[in-house]
Amino acid sequence: MNPELFLPLILFALIATITPGGATVLVVASGAQHGFRSSIPLVTGMAVGLASLSAAAAAGLGAVLHAFPELQIVMRGLGSAYLLWLAWLIARSGGPKMQAEAGTSPVGIGGGLVLLCLNPKAWTIAIAATAAFANLTSSAASLALIMATVFGICAAFSLSMWCAGGFLLSRMLRSERQWRVVNVSLGILLVISVIPLWL
Repeated sequence: MNPELFLPLILFALIATITPGGATVLVVASGAQHGFRSSIPLVTGMAVGLASLSAAAAAGLGAVLHAFPELQIVMRGLGSAYLLWLAWLIARSGGPKMQAEAGTSPVGIGGGLVLLCLNPKAWTIAIAATAAFANLTSSAASLALIMATVFGICAAFSLSMWCAGGFLLSRMLRSERQWRVVNVSLGILLVISVIPLWL
């Protein structure tokens, strides 16, 4: 193992996971609508999803995606459709009281896992990290384990920070009109986050 590359890998993973994107917008919306504790399954699913992608990329699945561009297009289409559907739900939602009356629950572990597995940005990050830090260890299995651990922990931390921000935002909203503006804004941001997937 090359310890000199370990700190740069952690910094890479932290920056990659904390920068805004579809996943961060979704956890902000969940934190605002459902609270931090109820959003933990979503954050967990996303963190596990990114950890799994990172391990798969290190194990060689990234090379398969490069060899078959058709798979990338299918993943991009499914991921975009899922994000657009979530954007629509967020934009149409009311404040937390209305959500509680409607019995709506946040996207859970499975939803977070699916979102990350269909997210081309997440795959790009995982493949880029594998390429950049392949010399961290000579064993593919060790590299997969290291990548999964680092990206899983960094994603859990970063997404938790965004989720907490959403929860704090909800404490400042007093009227149904304010909730509508915030929800529509978050929905629009989620739609905008789809555009770079196709560029």
